[in-house]
Parts: sequence; structure tokens; C-alpha cells
Amino acid sequence: MDRDDRDDPFGDFFEEIERMMNEMANGSPPSADDAGFGSDTHVDAYTTEESVRLVADLPAVSKEELSLRCDGDALTISAVSDRREYDETVDLPAPVDEHSADATFNNGVLEVSFDRDDDSASIDLV
Repeated sequence: MDRDDRDDPFGDFFEEIERMMNEMANGSPPSADDAGFGSDTHVDAYTTEESVRLVADLPAVSKEELSLRCDGDALTISAVSDRREYDETVDLPAPVDEHSADATFNNGVLEVSFDRDDDSASIDLV
């Protein structure tokens, strides 16, 4: 007995799931809406009296694709791969000495530490 496709109420549902799984497995290019890492990316900032540390989750990025720039007030994180392009500027919670930067990248987690820049000058009273 041949099965009639009209008898399967879940046929369209399973076909759509199979289509999406095939797209993921074949590495289809992301759509225009997925140009950046968007919801995959999360950046946290931690401050102490001496330093500022940023931790960013950058899935599907290799160390060679990363580029970092800092002007003392903001950190720009850029990455270009064959599948995605990412460019985000993060305002730092305090001014930093951009020349003191120390960065590590391991398993998709970027950590950047800076010494805080104390621009204030003490004024001697005469």
C-alpha cells in the first residue's frame, strides 16, 4: 500500500527542518541580516582602580582574522572571515593607556586588559 502524502500532517514541517539542516551542513553563506556576529557576540567590561578588562565572545573567528584598535576611550574589534565580517566599537568604562594593552584570544574568547589612564594632575598649593 502506497502512502499518500496528504495523510502526513507533519510532512511540510519535517521537510523545512531537513532544508535548514542541509543549509547549515553545507555552509551556505549568511544572509544580509547576518553580516555581523550580532547575537552571537557578547562583550563584558570589568574595572578596578588600576585597570580595565574587556572579555568578548567571538565564535567562529580565528586569531589571524582579528584586528584591535584603541584610542584610549574606545576599543574597536574587527574580524573578517570568508563567512562573516564583524566590526564593533566598545566604549570603555574609563580612560585607558592604549599603549599598555595586553590581549589574548583562546577558543573564541578575546580578553583585552589596559592600565587605567589617570589624566588628572595634582595641583600644589603655594
